[in-house]
Amino acid sequence: MTLPYLLLDIDGVLIPFPAADGSTPPTHVRHTVLPAGRHPDDSVPIWLNPDHGPALTNLLASGLVTPVWCTSWRKDATTIIGPILGLPEFTYLDLPHPQITTSHPDGYLWKRDHVDPWLSTVPAIWIDDDFTALDHAWAAARTARGYPTLLIQPDPHTGLRQSHLSEARKWACAQAGALPLCGAAGRGPDARSAQV
Repeated sequence: MTLPYLLLDIDGVLIPFPAADGSTPPTHVRHTVLPAGRHPDDSVPIWLNPDHGPALTNLLASGLVTPVWCTSWRKDATTIIGPILGLPEFTYLDLPHPQITTSHPDGYLWKRDHVDPWLSTVPAIWIDDDFTALDHAWAAARTARGYPTLLIQPDPHTGLRQSHLSEARKWACAQAGALPLCGAAGRGPDARSAQV
């Protein structure tokens, strides 16, 4: 059986967008990074929660999902974001650089045009902060066709929470027919209770 993919976004999920007053969650630590192709004098400040690394690693260690970066950070997700969080290396979806001014040029998240054919018939959990009602309808239609799909949508100003990872684990356990082994909260016996 093919494991469900765990498609993971970064901006608005691991890196929260600042609030109106410019603040970021107190759980997040500032880092200065240099994405590929940028001039050395053009570094980028980002904020990451150090608890996300252990919490995500714990989910990945369950063997219930196959992780894939699904982000406009593309390869930088594997060379910058993952290492800062101490995540194991995993692949990324090589998304194009669209010339768009909105994330929803057709009323749904632009990434979906690339994710849908790439997924084919594989079940998936997709964590992104930018879904619309049309994306949720797409996920429901995929599930109805026998390709279970769970969309998890964090608040872009607070990002990924433990409840999102618990939801992902519980869903993946149910897909594997292992829900009793995962416990009522969808956590395995070795799951750590990282606060994220």
